[in-house]
Amino acid sequence: MVLHPGFKSIAAKVLPHFLLAWLDPFQEIIDADVKAAAAAAGENHIILDAGAGEARHRKHFIQGKYLALDAGTGDPAWDYSGLDIQGDLERLPLRSKSVDCVLCMVVLEHTRNPHQVLKEFGRVLKSGGVLRLVVPFLWEEHQVPRDYFRFTRYGVGLLLESLPFRIDLLRPMGGFFWVCARRSVNLLTFLQGGWRWLFFILLAPIFGLLIPLVLYPLDRLDGEKRYSLGFQIRAIKIEAANCTDSAKS
Repeated sequence: MVLHPGFKSIAAKVLPHFLLAWLDPFQEIIDADVKAAAAAAGENHIILDAGAGEARHRKHFIQGKYLALDAGTGDPAWDYSGLDIQGDLERLPLRSKSVDCVLCMVVLEHTRNPHQVLKEFGRVLKSGGVLRLVVPFLWEEHQVPRDYFRFTRYGVGLLLESLPFRIDLLRPMGGFFWVCARRSVNLLTFLQGGWRWLFFILLAPIFGLLIPLVLYPLDRLDGEKRYSLGFQIRAIKIEAANCTDSAKS
């Protein structure tokens, strides 16, 4: 169950950006990662947004060729008309070593064979190309029934270790208090519809605003980050000859 899109739309219009970023730091990290990819894109670079949905990241890529690819089956309410390619992530309709950067933002959990998808990313990326990946861990089910997996940091490492990648970054996206803040907002999803909207209006300032504002800064108390909403991964495509050396080191 998710928040009504109308409520989220109103919040986006009413609240200032810095407050929205504070209330949803997970999304803020994703946006920053996409902007970093756009800033690093050269004029002749090809950027594949794998699982692009409504291709909302396109606006950031002034340079390079942005390719939005999606199966077009994730959310029936989405507009998939902005896609460049409608296809399967397990069988990418792209030539080997043709892509400079792959973005895969909170998509891998919706694939039936995550390892095969990552293998395909390794195939289409050029040597030295970058995979920017975000996966969920302690998330609610979403886009049901096409929601199959959750990933620990060790699970992601296991999936990538046999593939031609060197992990450059594997970072938890928040800890215990980020999880609690998201659960606070999730509580409001049970107050949507019919007479329950009255309680939604009364409790939204508390559970949707006040409690998250208090909890997110407390996350610095969680040094281990064993509870995390997900993980941000950046991996570099390496030549096959270097895979063995990387695995030994």
